[in-house]
Amino acid sequence: MAVCSGHETSLAWFRENLPNLRLATTRYEDLLADSGIDAIYCSVPHHLHEAMYVAVIESGKHLLGEKPFGIDLEANRRILETSSRHPKVVVRCVSQFPFFPGAQRICRQARTEGFGQILEVEAGLLHSSDLNPGKPINWKRIQAFNGAYGCMGDLGLHVLHLPLRLGWYPRNVRAFLSDIVHERPDAAGGMAPCDTWDNAVLFCEVHANGSQFPMILKTQRIAPGEGNTWYLSIKGTRSSIRFSTKFPKTLETLVYDSNGPQAWQQEDLGSQSVYKTITGGIFEVGFADAFQQMVAAFCHQVVAGNQAQLPFGCATLEETRMHHEILTAALASHARSQVVPLPPA
Repeated sequence: MAVCSGHETSLAWFRENLPNLRLATTRYEDLLADSGIDAIYCSVPHHLHEAMYVAVIESGKHLLGEKPFGIDLEANRRILETSSRHPKVVVRCVSQFPFFPGAQRICRQARTEGFGQILEVEAGLLHSSDLNPGKPINWKRIQAFNGAYGCMGDLGLHVLHLPLRLGWYPRNVRAFLSDIVHERPDAAGGMAPCDTWDNAVLFCEVHANGSQFPMILKTQRIAPGEGNTWYLSIKGTRSSIRFSTKFPKTLETLVYDSNGPQAWQQEDLGSQSVYKTITGGIFEVGFADAFQQMVAAFCHQVVAGNQAQLPFGCATLEETRMHHEILTAALASHARSQVVPLPPA
């Protein structure tokens, strides 16, 4: 119905391709004042999250916001406090990867506790574009706009969404953060400081479902050969399962039988995820499909209300809080070179 951008030039595509658009503006306040708008998807740099998310919520409009939902833990708390004062407003966070069919299969199996004793969980989101030191700088590589989390801020909730949804909030974390490229070309033809973390590896201790196990989390912008790879792997004493968007149709499982071989099996998955689509079930799913599934879940929540239980919903405010707690502890862990305990979930 309406679109807002801080740059007039970026509105041209919307005006040209959406002839029924009722509003295209450079002032987000215009959207908040429009009584015909029920919900807003807000995708802005992290330093703007607090002010703009609070404004959207206080306007009474439902909000689908980008991760990390606040530039830091304190900003996240203020957004959550605002939401608590407006209980009828649906507020959720973007995280589309769990809507891939393979991720949904992992989620269903985890809820049946079919793994036996969990031995290890590993999850990650890997990019490779920052391997090029000549890539021009943007706001995600500047701490003033991206925040102290660096790569963890933009990628962390993607990695943590499913583990947190499954109840795997860690007791502690030992983080290793890497600042690899210290400056990048700027728009003026010079070089600008690049002062954010490029890569992060977090080693966590989890106690859940009668198991105590390590959980390894990776958020990396410099991962050679990786385009945009999200993955989740769970190993257990009865069965194991793993999925990666590198092979979006393929789910790998291993069922342990003391009388048989220990062999990974591959299964081709169709396109269907949480919400049915017109695409035939035999065809593969892609990133755009997962994004649309996430938007469908948000719209379902808006129609059904905050208290409604969905088949699988978008990342919740509580999940954003827990992921901020983990990332804040990761910063402290790296600074002290030691394991840092996390507050209770």
